[in-house]
Amino acid sequence: MAYTDYQKALKLGEKAHKSAGSRGLHPYLPVLEDMILSEAPMSQIKLGLVEIPIELIAGTYTSGRTTAFSNDFMPLLPSDTEFASKWSDLYDSLCEFGQRDPVVAFEYMNRFYIVEGNKRVSVQKYMGAVSIEGNVTRLIPQRSDTEENRIYYEFIDFYNKTKINYILMSREGSYEKLYHHIHPYDDGPITEDESLEIKYIFCCFKKGYLEKGGNKLNLTIGDQLLTYIEIFGYEDVKNQSSAEIRKNIAKVWSEFIMLSEKKPFSMITAPTEESQKKSITRFLTNNSQILKVAFVHYKEPNISGWTFSHETGRFDVQDKLGDKIQTESFIMQDSTDISILEDIIEKGYKVIFTTTPVLSSISLKCAVLHPEIIIINCSINNAFRHLRTYYLRIYEAKFIVGAIAGAMTEANRIGYIADYPIYGMPASVNAFALGVRMVNPRAKVFLEWSALKDHNPLEELKKHGVDIISNRDITAPFQESKEFGLYGLYGDTRFNIAMPTWNWGILYESLIRSVLNGVWKNDENSNGTHALSYYWGMSSGAIDVVTSHQIPAGTRQLIYMLKEMVKSGEMNPFSCEIYDQNCRLVNEEGKCMKPEEIVNINWFANNIYGSIPDTDRFTEGSRELISQLGIKLYDNAD
Repeated sequence: MAYTDYQKALKLGEKAHKSAGSRGLHPYLPVLEDMILSEAPMSQIKLGLVEIPIELIAGTYTSGRTTAFSNDFMPLLPSDTEFASKWSDLYDSLCEFGQRDPVVAFEYMNRFYIVEGNKRVSVQKYMGAVSIEGNVTRLIPQRSDTEENRIYYEFIDFYNKTKINYILMSREGSYEKLYHHIHPYDDGPITEDESLEIKYIFCCFKKGYLEKGGNKLNLTIGDQLLTYIEIFGYEDVKNQSSAEIRKNIAKVWSEFIMLSEKKPFSMITAPTEESQKKSITRFLTNNSQILKVAFVHYKEPNISGWTFSHETGRFDVQDKLGDKIQTESFIMQDSTDISILEDIIEKGYKVIFTTTPVLSSISLKCAVLHPEIIIINCSINNAFRHLRTYYLRIYEAKFIVGAIAGAMTEANRIGYIADYPIYGMPASVNAFALGVRMVNPRAKVFLEWSALKDHNPLEELKKHGVDIISNRDITAPFQESKEFGLYGLYGDTRFNIAMPTWNWGILYESLIRSVLNGVWKNDENSNGTHALSYYWGMSSGAIDVVTSHQIPAGTRQLIYMLKEMVKSGEMNPFSCEIYDQNCRLVNEEGKCMKPEEIVNINWFANNIYGSIPDTDRFTEGSRELISQLGIKLYDNAD
C-alpha cells in the first residue's frame, strides 16, 4: 500500500519539479544555509517544542538532501531506491502510530527549514497534515530598514504574547492590531481561551476565503482576516458559525479584491468635476422629497470643540441648502452599539456622517449591512469600499503657522502641544516644524502631549523656556480664549497670534449636493474599484489660517505669499530635504511627498524634541482612539 502511495507522491513531485522549471523557479528545496550565507551574524532563541504549520515549512537547512525533493517536499528519487523504501516505511508507521518523533527545524523570517526529518515532512504533507511537531530554534536577523524586516520584528512581539505562528501578515502594524482585537485589556499574554477562539476563527475564515477563490488574491489570509474582523467586530466574529462567516465573506468580497491591489484607495484632494455634475437620475425618486441627513457625534458639542466645529458645519450646510435637506445631530457614546445607527436609518435618514475616527468600525459594519444608505466617516487612512471617509489637510495650515512662530520667536524655543498620536498627527507636527525651519533654522520645537495622565504640557514647555506655543485648533465658546492656536507666552501673559480654522460646512455642502444631484457614484466610477477618501486642503477653502493684527507687516506679507502658494499647489511643505531625529534622510530635496505618504509619516524632523509616549501613559478616554488609529515612530536605534 505504501509503495503505491510513494508512486503517487513521486508523480506529484515530478509535476511540481517540471512546473517550477517552466516558470524559471528553483525546482528543489530552498536551502537556508545558502540563503543566510551573506547575512550579518544572527542571534538564536530556542523555542522548544512547537506546532509547525506544514504550509510554512519552506525548505531544508543544508543542501545534503535537497535534490531528493521537489520544492514542495514531494519525493523525486525513483521507486527502487533506498530513499523510496524508507519513505514508504515511514508512511506505514505514521498511518499506524502517528508522529512519534518531532522534527528539528530552524525558524527564519517566520518560515521553517528542516534540520532533521525531511522525509517526515514529505510524508505528512502528502497525507494532508495541517501541522507537525518540531523542536525549533529561531534565527533572528539584525534590524534593518526594510519593510519585511520591520514586519518580522512585529511578528516576534506578537508571537511572544500569543505563541501564534500560523497567521501571516504583509502590512506593517497588522500584528499589533490583531493582538489588540484578541486581547484588548492590556499588553500581557493572551489566555488559553483567547488562543482557542482565534484559532477557530482563523480556520473557519481560511476555509471560506479559499473556497471563494482567495488563493488568487495577492494578500495573505491573515491580512484579509484582519479586514474581516475590522468590518464585523471581534466580539461578533467570535460568535459567528462557519456558515455565517462564509456568507459574510461573500458580502464583503469586493473589500478583499480591493485590498489585494497595489493602490487600495484613492484620495480626492479637492472637489472634482464628476461630483459637481448634475444627473437626470436623482438619489430621491420624488423631487419634492426632503433628503434627511444625520450627523453622529461621539461627544456633546458643549464639552467637545471637535463636535462643536462639526455642528457649525451642519448649521452652515442647512442654511445653504435650505428646504432641500433636513439635518439632525445624534450622540453615540457607545462606539460599539450599532442599534443607534439602525434607529437612525429606521427614521428615514439616507445620508449619515459619523464625525470621529472612534466611530469608524461601527460605521463600516453598518455600511456593509445597509448598502442602500450612504455612510461617511471622518477619519483618514481607512481603506474600505463600503465606507468613504473624509478629513482635512490641516498640515498645510500648520506649516504656515509654523512659519509665523519661527519669525516671531525671540528665544528660538517653540512649544507644540499635540493631543493623540494617531495617523495624520505626525504630519501636522512635522509641517509646523518645517515652517519654523524655513524662516528660522536656529529654532527648536519642543513637543508635548495634552492627553497624558497626570501631565501638564504647559508647565513642561515652560521648563524649556519656550516663548511661542502651538496648541489645539478647535475652538468653542466654553474654551479659554487664550489657549488655542498659536500664542505668545511671556510669564503669565499670553496673546494670540494665529490659528488654523476648519470649515467642515464647505465639504459637507459639496458631498450632500453630489447626492442631491444624483452624481454621488461618479467619483467611485472614475476611481475604479478603489476606496475613496476625501482629503481637502486650503485650495478648497475648507482649511485656512486667521492671524492677529499684532503680527508685523513683513511677516503678514510672507504669510499671504505662503497661503497663495499652498492654495495654488506651488508650495508643498514636504517637498524639501528632511532628516529625522535619527539623522535618517526621509525626503530628498525636490521630491514632493504625496498626500497618502504624508498621512502615514511615522517620524519626526530633526528640529523636533520629543517623542510618542507609551499608550498606557494616555488617559482612559483616549486609548480607544489610539488603539484604532495609533501610529508608532520609526526607530532604527532598537
